[in-house]
Amino acid sequence: MSTSSPTTPDLGTELTLRGIILGIVITLVFTAANVYFGLKAGLTFATSIPAAVIAMALLRRAAGNSIGETNIVQTIASSAGTLSSIIFVLPGLVMIGWWTGFPYWMSMTLCALGGVLGVMYSIPLRRALVTNSPLPYPEGVACAEVLKVGHAADSGEANRQGLAAIVAGAVVSAGFSIVVATQLFAANLAQYFRLPGGEKSGNGPATGYDLNFSFALLAVGHLVGLWVGIAILVGACIAWLGGVPMLTSGVDGAAEAVALFAWSKKVRFIGAGCIAVAAIWTLLKLAKPVVAGLHSAAMSARVRKAGRGDTLPRTERDIPIGTVGLITLACMLPIGYMLSRFAGSAGLGDQLGLLVVGGVVYVVLMSFFVAAVCGYMAGLIGSSNSPLSGVGILVVIGVSLLLAAVVKPLLPPSTGQALVAFALFVTAVVFAVATISNDNLQDLKTGQLVDATPWRQQVALIIGVLAGAVVIPPVLDLLNQAYGFAGAPGADAKKALAAPQAALISALAKGVIQGDLNWNLIGMGALIGGVCIAVDEALKRASGGKAHLAPLAVGLGIYLPMNSTLMIVVGAVAGWWFEKRASTKRDPEATKQLGVLMASGLIVGESLLGVILAAVVVFSGNGAPLALVGESFFTASQVLGLLAFAGIGVGLYAWLLRKQA
Repeated sequence: MSTSSPTTPDLGTELTLRGIILGIVITLVFTAANVYFGLKAGLTFATSIPAAVIAMALLRRAAGNSIGETNIVQTIASSAGTLSSIIFVLPGLVMIGWWTGFPYWMSMTLCALGGVLGVMYSIPLRRALVTNSPLPYPEGVACAEVLKVGHAADSGEANRQGLAAIVAGAVVSAGFSIVVATQLFAANLAQYFRLPGGEKSGNGPATGYDLNFSFALLAVGHLVGLWVGIAILVGACIAWLGGVPMLTSGVDGAAEAVALFAWSKKVRFIGAGCIAVAAIWTLLKLAKPVVAGLHSAAMSARVRKAGRGDTLPRTERDIPIGTVGLITLACMLPIGYMLSRFAGSAGLGDQLGLLVVGGVVYVVLMSFFVAAVCGYMAGLIGSSNSPLSGVGILVVIGVSLLLAAVVKPLLPPSTGQALVAFALFVTAVVFAVATISNDNLQDLKTGQLVDATPWRQQVALIIGVLAGAVVIPPVLDLLNQAYGFAGAPGADAKKALAAPQAALISALAKGVIQGDLNWNLIGMGALIGGVCIAVDEALKRASGGKAHLAPLAVGLGIYLPMNSTLMIVVGAVAGWWFEKRASTKRDPEATKQLGVLMASGLIVGESLLGVILAAVVVFSGNGAPLALVGESFFTASQVLGLLAFAGIGVGLYAWLLRKQA
């Protein structure tokens, strides 16, 4: 049952001590980068491919190095790109004023247990969504090709070029960020204004634009591709050319303040409705393959019980389903204890039993639901593009509705805020499951294509989850102290990290439980989502699958901040142009792969520099420790920033094309 191509190198030894150690080190570094970038831009990046390239470059001269060992390194490190997505929920507890920081042991345990559950739940889904599925798994397939090329007999130069592309991207983006920190280059080009109309002069519809000079965002656009970029642009237009002007016509005040208030308090909920409908549509398409996968896993367990486990091909051996059940149960016990501790400390002790039992049952059932949805979405559009925040929206609305209907009437009115905090905590556990399921099936696809052993990859991912869980709470604390989160008590609005998903999810929990959520806005978004689904299906049929309008990406475009979306669109166009030029080169696929690796480096460099600057801010006590000029230089810095950003971006792409000339 081998699925490898004839050119696949020998697998070799998979689980080695040096591979595990290297995977953990890469995980720690990439997790810190992803936490910062996710809080800033509302997006995280996949780490499998850059981790694979780094591993091949570092281990290429090591005795016994094999494709199996490198595959384990990237499997461990891939968790850095997904477990860090817990930041889409956890900062909400700080934003609502419930936490002032991130309690280390509780935060770390939550991430670790949720991540391990994500691995367990994805195991019975492997046959349905990987082995017996037509899903393309773009990142998993790309990573497998990188591994095959990198371990081919003549791969030395390819490895060196790949590592050079990553390093060049990282150095450029980090260097540009340093100059931005000196304020010689502006961080963005933004303007808000009034459109003609209104009851009196100066109060017409408000709107604006905000182009962030971020190489990391440019790289995200490159990675997601043209059609996802177009869908995000459609969403941004719905928000800023439709929703915001409509809601601000006749409203007095400065254009920027009025426009941002309308977007953050109203328009973003339209995006939430759009994402929720798109996620439900995905689930409906999943029912049949999920049932088939569970049946296949049960059949495999029967073979083992009959003493014929050795008749299963090595490439079909998962962690046994009985062990999966025991580990799942073992995770639920400490999760129940954490829910008990959290509810007790929140003053919800009168209904402690109901909250704990209900919370555990919700985690068990909803976790499998999100594992299936996220695994399917990762297979369809890739881990980087998979809108985990849409799943988070469904989860938080579900738990909040249950708390509002069942528990709230049994408690004093003063416990409303505590229930909001409890809803966010339960959502965070389920979300940790979602993030790892989103990643694990992508890794298992890579493993399938290089003839890896599934259970070894599953063990490797558990190791990566535990490594990532160790580093996430201190990085969150560091960034909270340095910048704060937008909307949190005492946060400086000018320097606070946007944390857009956490803001939206906490607002949804508060709105449902306190009964003041505007369901009309959610409904409007749901209607838009339905239209996008219809348009998407029509485009796919008319173009043979080449054109599409991803409804989830449209929803992201509506509710992500404009200083994230516009540069992503620019990056998508730039990546499309680069790939068209790359198609004319001697080795088109190798050139395109260099573009992917450079984009990964751009994200890593800017994100790591952001974490380092956060440490400098915290320990120096200076909010702008590298500033060389003041606000009087702002106009010049905008011009310089725009020119430098455009020139460097064009230069980077030209450099890659020359390398393959």
